[in-house]
Amino acid sequence: MKHRKGSERSRRKALAELHGSLDRRCRPEDVAELVLQALAGRLTGRERNVLARAARHSSRGAAWFTSMPDDYARPVGGARQVAVAARLFDGPAEVDPDDPESLRAYASRAGHSIGWTPDRSDFLADRLNREAREAAGMDLSKRQYNRRFRMLRRIAAKAGTLETERDKRRLLMVGVTGFGARVPLHRFVKDPDAACFVAYYTARRKLRREFSLSGRDNPFDEIADVLLARCGDDADWWMIAQVRPTPDVLDRLTDEERGRLLGQWSAVMRHAARLLGDRWRPAMDRATMVVRPGDDSSTWNSLAGAYNAARAGWLACLASLNALELLDASCPGKAMRLMAADLAAWHRSTGGDVDPGTRVWAALPPPWEVLDGTASCTRADVEAACRTAELDPERSGWTAPAAKRRVAVFRPTPELVHGVAVADPVWAALLRRAGVFSGRPVRPDLAPDALHGLRAGVVTGDLPGPRESD
Repeated sequence: MKHRKGSERSRRKALAELHGSLDRRCRPEDVAELVLQALAGRLTGRERNVLARAARHSSRGAAWFTSMPDDYARPVGGARQVAVAARLFDGPAEVDPDDPESLRAYASRAGHSIGWTPDRSDFLADRLNREAREAAGMDLSKRQYNRRFRMLRRIAAKAGTLETERDKRRLLMVGVTGFGARVPLHRFVKDPDAACFVAYYTARRKLRREFSLSGRDNPFDEIADVLLARCGDDADWWMIAQVRPTPDVLDRLTDEERGRLLGQWSAVMRHAARLLGDRWRPAMDRATMVVRPGDDSSTWNSLAGAYNAARAGWLACLASLNALELLDASCPGKAMRLMAADLAAWHRSTGGDVDPGTRVWAALPPPWEVLDGTASCTRADVEAACRTAELDPERSGWTAPAAKRRVAVFRPTPELVHGVAVADPVWAALLRRAGVFSGRPVRPDLAPDALHGLRAGVVTGDLPGPRESD
């Protein structure tokens, strides 16, 4: 009895950790080890062996570790600003420094004592002079008044920045997990089989991009295939559909559920498209999408990832509802990622050219203009652009859900330094600190060690010619 209770506690703990992984960047190997714990005693011999191939590379044990962080950057809250304001205003601050609305409310409350309001916060135009301060009963010197005024402006500005950064992270998570990060814990643990698939599959989707000409592996690998096969008719298919809106999953939902999911994807697609439009610069080259000085490629690519994921989910739901004819009137295109200049040069040096999808993107109106109604783009327009770029519009995912890909074979997650695979995590950490493969000069104090490592053959990934000098 005691053993069974201990096993049950271990399973519940593993499921809780798997749920926590949805909002982080855990390696698939680490997730596979947790899955083995969560499904202990319920797996067949074959299922256990398949999972064990990944789990043996887990960094949770002593056998392996990684130099790469296991989380996405999180927005920094306003705790520092609030602490200073609490000293200036002589009172405890009842505020959640990680909540933008709470920060704004606190600034408004504190501002009453000095006549500051969010709509009257201009440092030059809205400050009170000495006579006005005395008339309001303020016993403050000009310096003390100015310090409080500036601090409230900083808190208000911090609230705006925090709101933007939280929104960007939410969209980043949609791009890599769908709506997986929104699944509540109580629902997640209720169906362990579906939960384990969701956790492992999203971990695969979060793998970093490698600096390579061969493209990305299918995130649906042999382990994901085994875990999905465990989900029967009574599984929580709605939860699974949050991360994998493919025909085989959507067919398990009711029309009402497919309609709800369609609405979710449509809302994210429009929001991400609007943010892409806000960040588009006239100097950006739609014909090549190569990064130029001044481009914030990280933000652009995360927004483009969210938009494309939402668009793919939207198309899949339309197809499942037999409603693809709606594209005849309006069919917003994909959004292309910005590409590093050295990767683009590598493509050209090997006889390659601009990705066909980029040619389609450049020929169509930007999706944000299509979605806000300022430009028209129909299915016929997209099909014509695809034919010119020698792409099948349906199989390539421009006018229909993308074609099913072959199940990938599991391979251990490589250690990456700016996208280049390195054999050893210790060497990876050193090369990263040295600035190798970053496009910047290598740090002089670490250059000898870095060059020694490169000559020793620690790099296992493909390298373009221009980077060999690193």
